Amino acid sequence: MLPKGSPDDIASEIEALRSTLDYHNYRYYALDDPLISDAEYDALFRRLVELERAHPELITPTSPTQRVGAPPADTFETVRHSVPMLSLNNAMAEDEFREFDRRVHRLLGREAAVEYVAEPKLDGTAIELVYEDGELTLASTRGDGSNGENVTANVRTIRSVPLRLALPNRAPPRIPARLEIRGEVILPKAAFRQINEERGKRGEPLFANPRNAAAGSLRQLDSRITARRPLDLFCYGYGQMAGFEPQTHWHFLQAISAWGLKTSPLNRRCADADAVVAYQREMAEQRAALPYEVDGVVAKVNRLDYQRQLGEISRSPRWAIAYKFAAQQATTRVNDIFPSVGRTGVITPIAQLEPVQVGGVTISNASLHNMDEVERKDVRIGDTVLIERAGDVIPYVVKVITEKRSSNEQCFHMPKRCPVCGSDVVREADKAAYRCIGLSCPAQLRERLRHFGSKHGLDIDGLGAKLVSQLLEHNLVENVADLYHLDKHKLADLEHMGKKSAQNLLDAIERSKHTTLPRLLYGLGIPQVGEHMAAVLAEHFGSIDGVQHATEAALLEVPDVGPETARQIGAFFAQSQNQLVIDRLKRAGVNPVVERRTHRGKLAGKTFVLTGTLSVPRETAAQQITAAGGRVTSSVSPQTDYVVVGADPGSKLDKARALGIRTLDESELRQLLQSEEP
Repeated sequence: MLPKGSPDDIASEIEALRSTLDYHNYRYYALDDPLISDAEYDALFRRLVELERAHPELITPTSPTQRVGAPPADTFETVRHSVPMLSLNNAMAEDEFREFDRRVHRLLGREAAVEYVAEPKLDGTAIELVYEDGELTLASTRGDGSNGENVTANVRTIRSVPLRLALPNRAPPRIPARLEIRGEVILPKAAFRQINEERGKRGEPLFANPRNAAAGSLRQLDSRITARRPLDLFCYGYGQMAGFEPQTHWHFLQAISAWGLKTSPLNRRCADADAVVAYQREMAEQRAALPYEVDGVVAKVNRLDYQRQLGEISRSPRWAIAYKFAAQQATTRVNDIFPSVGRTGVITPIAQLEPVQVGGVTISNASLHNMDEVERKDVRIGDTVLIERAGDVIPYVVKVITEKRSSNEQCFHMPKRCPVCGSDVVREADKAAYRCIGLSCPAQLRERLRHFGSKHGLDIDGLGAKLVSQLLEHNLVENVADLYHLDKHKLADLEHMGKKSAQNLLDAIERSKHTTLPRLLYGLGIPQVGEHMAAVLAEHFGSIDGVQHATEAALLEVPDVGPETARQIGAFFAQSQNQLVIDRLKRAGVNPVVERRTHRGKLAGKTFVLTGTLSVPRETAAQQITAAGGRVTSSVSPQTDYVVVGADPGSKLDKARALGIRTLDESELRQLLQSEEP
């Protein structure tokens, strides 16, 4: 649609669009904190392109259409790209892609079909790798297209990036003396969810999406943090290539793959535009099942001489286009916020939304993760919010659109009682999670049964996930104590069981009665009680009755127990339904014994505190310290001897420094464990 209005009106609209786009570029690139969806941004950008195309006299060098991205952060060394890293124009529907294909034919003066290479459009962060004589010498972000950030140290930690290119098994093509490779750094969906879960537990802000997580990981000043995040890289383009002149883009992809660079296995040669359209539809269907985020496909003219003939405009090539999928973000209204109890008892605030279409799916609920996120994002009932669906069943709220807020919004408060079973809800120490602590809570019974019978719990052989599901489906158990009252005939009637399997299970349950106190305490799933804490409590109190009836004051006398841990343990045993379950376990014959620990070892008498993310679970590190005679406590005090510091440490490190307590990294802890004297 051609722009209408007086010259002054058009100039005003252009200036307003530029200001708006500059603001959203800043939010996206500088802050990693987008305020609007990609689809909304694309619509604004396309309108500006339309106006400038009709009025080229109004184009300025500072217009968002004349550059790519945003300037690099000043915390990294600036790198100038020898060949600008351009972005792509977008086709939002099939007719727009068809128009691109017609334009390619027209500019080439060809009537015959043009062959394309179609690639999945990965949703990550663009990177350039420079190889000299086959060795990686430099890696930089795209930045503003001309200048990027030197992130070589971080990129070297990505396992899919070869530090030295491999020689091909066949003769040519030889590795160029200088090779500049462009690609996309991504974070797989599973890793993204795990990182956000860990950040949520530590009360840290969550990443909005895998793209922002990848960018944030790549821009860490400490490359050790980057190394712990499973980033990946797919290569798709080049800048300079001294001594190598492929005839087609497909030939280029084959060559770099032979040299050891990773390319997408989903890349495909397409004989014509029809084949590209079919490929895009195929990728759209596979999108949710892919292990990483893809937001469209990229179609590139295959012949490189055609690419050179087509050339480029100021910010994008004429020989390639991003043929995008339906938008995965949208804005809508929060009609209500309600607490949802998960299988582990963690209560998640869920936003009940005004139904909205996102990526072809109607969305009516979105996860708010935890109360810290609700408060950090300041999400209220009645707010207008930006939501994103990234392959998950329940999408999440990215941001509140505060500009649309009135004075009628209402704040959400976490309930004090579980909405499912009525048990107390407690907040875990040093974590963002609120949890129902009811042993008989139906919402978490499946996980409680599995945890109770696990290898580190009561070790009930045969009590796997499938059997637990059957026990629940046939209403044979309502809490863990019911396991000791199962009927052999009812068990034998279950699918894939029979009399022999039923008897084997009952025998395993009978053996579990003769367990240890640490196993029972761990198996009960008490908040803050892992394997190490279970052993400490067992040794201190000597019996389940001693732990069950201990006051908070008595719990605080245990060396490794802090105030918050004591509060949560006390709250767990104060629940009437939990007391009933434990009493039934006793009456069923569960008779745990205490295995007394020795206090000998190279770390005897030494007290440790762990903070930050370690390369192994904290429970594992605590067990290693305990096995050497040391103690691990949850809080820093003047009696603490060492604070072991991992990545992203919390306030415990600050307190240790203030008290002058010695800090150790993991390598120093290993040396201490292996030494003769601490």
